[in-house]
Amino acid sequence: MAAGSLISLTDIFILSLAGGFALYWFFIRNKKQETPNFKKLTIAPVLERSESSDTSFITKMKNTNRNVVVFYGSQTGTAEEFATRLAKDASRYGMKGMVADPEECEMEDLTKLTEIENSLAIFCMATYGEGDPTDNAQELHEYLSNGNDKLTGLRYAVFGLGNKTYEHYNSMGIFVDKRLEELGAERVFELGLGDDDANIEEDFVTWKEKFWPAVCAYFGVEATGENVNTRQYALTPIAEDFPKEKIFTGEVARIGAFANQKPPFDVKNPYLAPILVNRELHKGGDRSCMHIELDISESKIRYETGDHVAIYPINDTEIVEKLGQRLGVDLDTVFSLTNIDEDASKKHPFPCPCSYRTALMHYVDITNPPRTHVLGELAEYTDSPQDKEFLQKMTQATDEGKKLYQDWIHNDHRNILAVLEDIPSLKPPIDHLCELLPRLQPRFYSISSSPKVHPKSIHITAVLIQYTTPTKRLSKGVCTSWLATMKPSGDGAQMRVPIYVRKSQFRLPFKTVTPIVMIGPGTGLAPFRGFIQERNYFREEGKPVGDTILYFGCRNKSVDFIYEEELLDYQEKKVLTLHTAFSRDQEHKVYVQHLIDQNHDEIWNVLNNNGHIYICGDAKNMARDVHTMLVKILTTKGQMGTADAEDYIKKLQSKGRYSADVWS
Repeated sequence: MAAGSLISLTDIFILSLAGGFALYWFFIRNKKQETPNFKKLTIAPVLERSESSDTSFITKMKNTNRNVVVFYGSQTGTAEEFATRLAKDASRYGMKGMVADPEECEMEDLTKLTEIENSLAIFCMATYGEGDPTDNAQELHEYLSNGNDKLTGLRYAVFGLGNKTYEHYNSMGIFVDKRLEELGAERVFELGLGDDDANIEEDFVTWKEKFWPAVCAYFGVEATGENVNTRQYALTPIAEDFPKEKIFTGEVARIGAFANQKPPFDVKNPYLAPILVNRELHKGGDRSCMHIELDISESKIRYETGDHVAIYPINDTEIVEKLGQRLGVDLDTVFSLTNIDEDASKKHPFPCPCSYRTALMHYVDITNPPRTHVLGELAEYTDSPQDKEFLQKMTQATDEGKKLYQDWIHNDHRNILAVLEDIPSLKPPIDHLCELLPRLQPRFYSISSSPKVHPKSIHITAVLIQYTTPTKRLSKGVCTSWLATMKPSGDGAQMRVPIYVRKSQFRLPFKTVTPIVMIGPGTGLAPFRGFIQERNYFREEGKPVGDTILYFGCRNKSVDFIYEEELLDYQEKKVLTLHTAFSRDQEHKVYVQHLIDQNHDEIWNVLNNNGHIYICGDAKNMARDVHTMLVKILTTKGQMGTADAEDYIKKLQSKGRYSADVWS
């Protein structure tokens, strides 16, 4: 037994050979093979990330001797525009500013801002939806809400952008201002609140004119002199033989994106959706309402009932041509605008290079009234002392200046073309005009279909906007006027529009048995059409479905009762309980809020059964009146005091049982 367990010399030799081979295989051979790969891997995403984190807004400010950073939370571009103006203004007051998108910044670095002498953080914060932060300010909101960083020594100021017709007026600006103070930061100037329902430009200018003197007093600096108009972007002419494939033709971000569509599709990469249907919903009258169906079958886009679809519009070709003629330029000239500040994160104001025609058609907002800073810079391009004084007066934060701007620009609905036409001495270069005007923004529409019923298409319901201004000019809604021309033809040619889907919190209850009340006059019906389709789908699947109640209103039953046949069919199937208000079909006006006042028991029963209430449409009158009626129902049926009723509604909102998708 002992002799059998002994290992022979042969065994030792074989084991040694195997061990040596293993040593070679795993250590020496692999080391030789892996060395090149190892070096290749260390080129350095890791080092680049490290450098990237090092080039934070703090590092950038230190490297470029800046002491003012202006953050913006912007959904439509206005807050970003205001932030840019403030950063530019800083140079007039012995300071140097930069604009920063909080989505692209490490907000924890706010604690390091005190390392920079005489530093100041300004926040231009818009409120979106039901008091929510804008998409790009989500992380900032989360940081301020949950963070425990002490911001002692941080100097700040906040200007909020909101709309008084909404219940949560300027809640984001108010939140940021309050939370910064709670974390120990020091407010340099009072919170500014801009109201887009009135004149947000006037609100901003009034706040700004008081803000900068307060900053000067706080930091002990002096204004450097007159308001000097400085170009932020330099014009670069493009040679005629420049490769056409490197010229933007309307793409949002990636050159060639429209010719070579690649998912996923989002805000920077919209999908060119073919229009399947574009039909009129009104049965007469002088107004128009379109039902449009967009094909998403080849896009991999998914949506949920209640979501919004964004459409990138194209400006009116007639206005573009008139601008080219008025400015005396060849619109097909290709150009580029490049940021003079090499350290700026935004290298171009819009995709460049492109032609002036492309810029005016796709990238620049040429239809909204120009803001005061645009008029101030345009004033430098007239040789008429009277016209120069007239334009400059509108930029001043005096009562006379504000009234002049309100009357001549705001009330008269003058766009940039009207300004140029009415002041013939104005001769601005077209490239500066393209720099000054804000970006053309996508338009959002509530999706009026359910993916359960229409998984391969998105439906929208849109009223055509057209009216005559006090100066006798025809003003058209940018997107709806363009969509009105986009009708499928019988020759097989496809009309396509750039779209992407934005998620919404406007959602049906998870349980199909939960009763719902929907209040949506006019095109406020849009998301509820999708809701009803979905409830009907589940009912046909054999699932129990709770009460589905709709309050719909329009002017005349015979003219603008949109989707009448569909709604009556759902009512006949017992899927829908329908209440209609036709305001002009009788001597006295009847609106949806009047019908609600006649149905206290119905609303009270829905609330008592954990039901949900939805409102969609006009925020200024209808939504407020409906809110008032709900308070009335709670005080009468629920025997609550007014304060308790208001508190009850707030609790409904926090639980997602009272939702509004409204606009001004």
